[in-house]
Amino acid sequence: MRKFIKSIEEKVLEGQIISYDEAIKLADIKQKDDIEELCKSANKVRKYFCGTEVDLCTIMNAKSGRCTENCKFCAQSAHYKTNVKEYELVSTEDALKLAKENEKEGVNRFSLVTSGRGQTGSDFEKILDIYEKLKKEMKIDLCASLGILGYEQMHRLREKGITMYHHNLETSREYYDNICTTHSYDERIDTINAAKKAGMIICCGGIIGLGESMVDRVKLAFQLRDLGVKSIPVNVLNPIKGTPLENAESLSQDEILKTIAIIRFVNPKAYIRLAGGRNRIDEFGKNCFNAGANATITGNYLTTSGNKIKDDKKMVSELNMEVRKNG
Repeated sequence: MRKFIKSIEEKVLEGQIISYDEAIKLADIKQKDDIEELCKSANKVRKYFCGTEVDLCTIMNAKSGRCTENCKFCAQSAHYKTNVKEYELVSTEDALKLAKENEKEGVNRFSLVTSGRGQTGSDFEKILDIYEKLKKEMKIDLCASLGILGYEQMHRLREKGITMYHHNLETSREYYDNICTTHSYDERIDTINAAKKAGMIICCGGIIGLGESMVDRVKLAFQLRDLGVKSIPVNVLNPIKGTPLENAESLSQDEILKTIAIIRFVNPKAYIRLAGGRNRIDEFGKNCFNAGANATITGNYLTTSGNKIKDDKKMVSELNMEVRKNG
């Protein structure tokens, strides 16, 4: 198996793409020594294509709860009783305050994240006003995660200075109906294509630990490659009481690392971004950076706590990597 891993490493470093069957063979690796070898190879690929820079982004839960969609993992869905805090869209002042705090600490990118199928009407107009203010007063890169939107909305966001749009596929097409039935996989892909058409970079990944198989994760990795995704957030399910997945089985550390490594082989030039559920990974995912990861969401997440910015910067330094400089 080590010989095969080495051959895949060399193939990717030469600029070739690995096949689906080759990725499936990597996914079948079970021995701990082989998984360690896989991670080492993925790390070499990361270093070759992406260097030693780590991209830090932070998000603001800008509108919480009462979501009409039934995503089985989500605390904010109105279909489940999770006792999540509910509130309407935040003020411009609060958004600007948090964004400036993060910019001061050296975070590279800031995003508003809102609950709901997609933002429309007066809320969307207010969001545009918030981003206009952020763009005027800050140099930090801006991202948005506002749900299912069309091209015209994406175009207006781009005009306000947003350079990246976040919209996860969550899992493979084949497994998706096990996770959500109130909107389709194609609606998510249409949203991604609308953002691309508007000139935005795409941040799109998924959640592992939903009950999906490694095959589903491989299929997701290839879907992301086909869509030309530049930033791939990998969330580890943090089971929320009251949701259908509250009793989901935890993933092993080796399975998490193997998933990160395979995503790196399939998407050698992308940012592989640790996201929600980092508290489910040893040392908030430190070993993932030796398995191909090179980005993370930092600070506090939507409904679960993450790692503090200063702690992430310290971790990056201990890994002999450096935070990407702004500007």
